[in-house]
Amino acid sequence: MPVAHRGLHNVLAGRIENTLSAVRAAVDAGFAIEIDVQLSADGKVMVFHDSMLERLTSETGRMDARTSDELTGIRVSATTDTIPLLTEVLAAIDGKVPLYIELKHEGPTDWGLERAVIADLKDYGGPVAAMSFEPTSIVALRRLAPDLPRGIVAEAFTSDTAEISGLGAWERFYCRHLLHFFSTLPHFIAYRVQDLPAPAPVMLNTILAIPLLAWTVRTKADVERAKLTGAQMIFEGLTP
Repeated sequence: MPVAHRGLHNVLAGRIENTLSAVRAAVDAGFAIEIDVQLSADGKVMVFHDSMLERLTSETGRMDARTSDELTGIRVSATTDTIPLLTEVLAAIDGKVPLYIELKHEGPTDWGLERAVIADLKDYGGPVAAMSFEPTSIVALRRLAPDLPRGIVAEAFTSDTAEISGLGAWERFYCRHLLHFFSTLPHFIAYRVQDLPAPAPVMLNTILAIPLLAWTVRTKADVERAKLTGAQMIFEGLTP
């Protein structure tokens, strides 16, 4: 099942990424959903991608400096949607479609986010998986909730985007080639579509049958590249 990146968002339709409107639209369309989560200042799991509030709200500053009560009162991009709690997203999906939860980190985890996500999922009966760019997060998930499907998010790490600009040459090499595999033991791999086919994910998919997802599919060329490697699509801005 194709995966709607941050929900089935569409700015022109008033549906912003990682909001309940985008989540409900994906459910109605029958797509799996990927969302991003971080902790609020009071330790609640919030569904929001950026570390800073400016891009999607009229507020400024770090998201994790605000309490959950503050964040759930902040409107997203002048819509009626506010920043949701993970528990609100779980209630909206209600097991109708698969959910992929990406845990956002700015470095090695202290396991706080992982523990909080697992706690929120305790009574959830729907199909759900967790994933992260950060290998230590996947190790934490493996140890805390070994039965929860977990995936590593990766790419070639050759660009200088804000998210990876601080990584050194060894760290990039280590993550690009999934050299953490025997410590993370991911159930699936989500790899940047523009970097496919890549040796490590293709080898693990071919030899060990580890499922491969391609992110973020935005063009017809991306669709064809994903199909070439047999990867499921994490998409936005098109109908797969």
